[in-house]
Amino acid sequence: MAHFAEIDPKTNIVKRVIVAEQDFINSGAVGDSFNWVQTSYNTRGGVHALGGTPLRKNYAGKGFTYDKDRDAFIQPKPYPSWILNEDTCQWEAPVAFPDDARNFESAADGKGYKWNEETTSWDEVVP
Repeated sequence: MAHFAEIDPKTNIVKRVIVAEQDFINSGAVGDSFNWVQTSYNTRGGVHALGGTPLRKNYAGKGFTYDKDRDAFIQPKPYPSWILNEDTCQWEAPVAFPDDARNFESAADGKGYKWNEETTSWDEVVP
């Protein structure tokens, strides 16, 4: 079984993602097979988490864009100031994330931050 994203042919926006066999997609049971593009659950930023071959830069999600030229799934832009990293096809803040940020493996260490679009900076989140 594989994951497939249904792409709106007019907007290139992902409508949904399903788990299916290629034969099922090709059968037309879920519409025109040309509107379906395979995606990899284990691919993020052009890297396959299990060491396999990455597929289309990122795992697709509803609302993502399929960029045919890059052969990549790109999530919606989270903030107007963020910039698309052409290598990973992921959005990045124009300011680096703080070095003293919380490590999620040991949440007690470090500080929490959230993006402030108005100041284009990271604001510390105080619990």
